Amino acid sequence: MNRNTKDYLKISLKGMAMGIADTIPGVSGGTIAFITGIYEELVSSISNVNLKLFQIWKKEGFWSFWKEINGGFLLALLTGILISIFSFMRLANFLLKTEPLLVWSFFFGLVLASILLVGREINNWRGATLLTLIIGAGIAYGITILPPATQNSSYWYLFMSGAFAVCAMILPGISGAFILVLLGSYQTITQAVHDFDFKKIVAVGLGAIMGLISFSRILKWLFKHYKNLTLALLTGFIAGSLNKIWPWKNTLDSITIREKTIVLAEQSVLPSNFIGEPKTWSCIFLMLLGFFSILFLERIAAKKQTNNAK
Repeated sequence: MNRNTKDYLKISLKGMAMGIADTIPGVSGGTIAFITGIYEELVSSISNVNLKLFQIWKKEGFWSFWKEINGGFLLALLTGILISIFSFMRLANFLLKTEPLLVWSFFFGLVLASILLVGREINNWRGATLLTLIIGAGIAYGITILPPATQNSSYWYLFMSGAFAVCAMILPGISGAFILVLLGSYQTITQAVHDFDFKKIVAVGLGAIMGLISFSRILKWLFKHYKNLTLALLTGFIAGSLNKIWPWKNTLDSITIREKTIVLAEQSVLPSNFIGEPKTWSCIFLMLLGFFSILFLERIAAKKQTNNAK
């Protein structure tokens, strides 16, 4: 695929959006990839990474290697993701502390709209498709109500946390950051990024690379042989994750580690039952803003594709 500088800048912006999503426990970068239309290319490009690529580099040169791995696309996307992780993580944490209801409301609208967009890609609605969607929703919902594990900062555990979290990051609806919370690694990793603790960052990064390469191959195979059912499963994942990002939640149990409160159990409630100021109308406005923003962007993308086809 021939791309120019403008195209790669757009890909980097999409990567930044994915990075922002992945820094927030409950929002999936995979969902953003789906919304922005790069999900299948991302999965396919990552799954092509293997040891044979170095043989191509040796025999045919660097540019053949670069073309084989879709290097321009991956580099532009990774650049955007890293920019977000190192620049927006603090902002995301600040906003979640100061205005959590408003942040979750906006993301709830984004994810709700993405269910419609992903579900629309399903070509054949039959019994197996519907059952797969329900199973996906059940799995994602079950993950959202699991209690977090105790904190563990060993390098091996951080390596495994990175591997598991990155699998979630490329699955729409399942938040990689939330998986880190469940594993008890979220605070350790965010603190490592904050303090530029490169040993811990490298341990997580190596685990993420291993998980990403192996899991992306599974996804690529599923898209090739069972695309309809795979889309249904991913749609279910997104739908089931809505419980995690529902704005109005009452905390049932929590602990404080290093002056940071970690919620162990919480319950989704209606605004009228929320303990505190529900900010109902502001939240509804931001839900609608997020919802229609996605539909608007999708309409622009569809119009552009139509014009390019002419």
